[in-house]
Amino acid sequence: MSDKPTPQPGILKIAPYVPGRAAAPGAKPGIKLSANESPLGASPKAIAAYRTFADKLEIYPEGSSRELRAALGEVHGLDPERIVAGAGSDELLHLLAQTYIGDGDEAVMSQYGFMVYPIVTQAAGGAPVIAPETDYCADIDALIGAVTERTKIVFLANPNNPTGSYLNAAALARLQAGLPSDVLLVIDSAYAEYVTAEDYTVGIELVGRAQNVVMVRTFSKMGLAGLRIGWLYGPEHVVDALNRIRGPFNLSTPAQAAGVAAARDTEFTKALCAHNALWRDWLTKKLNSNRIRVLPSQGNFILALFSDAETATAANAALLEDGLVVREMGGYGIDNGLRISIGSAAAMEAVADCLGKFMEER
Repeated sequence: MSDKPTPQPGILKIAPYVPGRAAAPGAKPGIKLSANESPLGASPKAIAAYRTFADKLEIYPEGSSRELRAALGEVHGLDPERIVAGAGSDELLHLLAQTYIGDGDEAVMSQYGFMVYPIVTQAAGGAPVIAPETDYCADIDALIGAVTERTKIVFLANPNNPTGSYLNAAALARLQAGLPSDVLLVIDSAYAEYVTAEDYTVGIELVGRAQNVVMVRTFSKMGLAGLRIGWLYGPEHVVDALNRIRGPFNLSTPAQAAGVAAARDTEFTKALCAHNALWRDWLTKKLNSNRIRVLPSQGNFILALFSDAETATAANAALLEDGLVVREMGGYGIDNGLRISIGSAAAMEAVADCLGKFMEER
């Protein structure tokens, strides 16, 4: 018998999620490019909506996020009854794992997939199964081949964080078709607002015709990361199951109001996409060379690969010296990589200038 409360088996084996560095060391003000936040801030309409509830904080929020679901349904052409809102997409991923994964079960995910997937899997008592990628892109055959009779969920970030790679609509359909009908395919479309590829799909069509697919989205990359707003679109039976264990007031009233305004402010979303595409492509072309490989990205970030881990570490130090805070990729098993979020025009020019000088001096 233990002399203190003991966590469930496996909990203490989970490697906790470590966020990107928030600031540069020393007194020099830093430019944060480590968390894939919005390069243009939040929608002014969302900010105004948030402020209207400053004097109503004593009142419980509406428990189902009804108005937010209605706005999402209106903007995306979806049935609001098949939408679940969550405190960030992370909460929804936890709820999915808690609902469908138990002791001895497995969840399949790609080699460089989002770090939260193994955490939610292990927290539910399951085991993560890692499918190798092909040149930093999810491999459909590898994902399907990793499925066993113990598999309950396949997690797929599309586009993927941190690589920026994506599966097109045909590939996504082939993945779903190759899965057993009792395995849930979770399509994490967190970066959908930034995608410019014409053959991309967020997954709505698959959810509409299959009983084992859900699509997860977030407002975090749209400028509302501090409010923690996520949403899921899925079959009625999945929505019903999640609502049975979802906290009754999991999304605050100000967050719901800001989410409604942000969802409907499609002009701001278009401006975000346009700014990101311009500077994502500009920075990619500026850095990509025989000494730095920049992976093609459909997110609001790029992944720069250096010749080795030592060079990546030195490059990160040079950026920090200039007050430019990016994300080291050792936690993802990409020791020679730096993920750089797309920011302002001035920030992107500063990154290009810093890394250009760095490579010249090596």
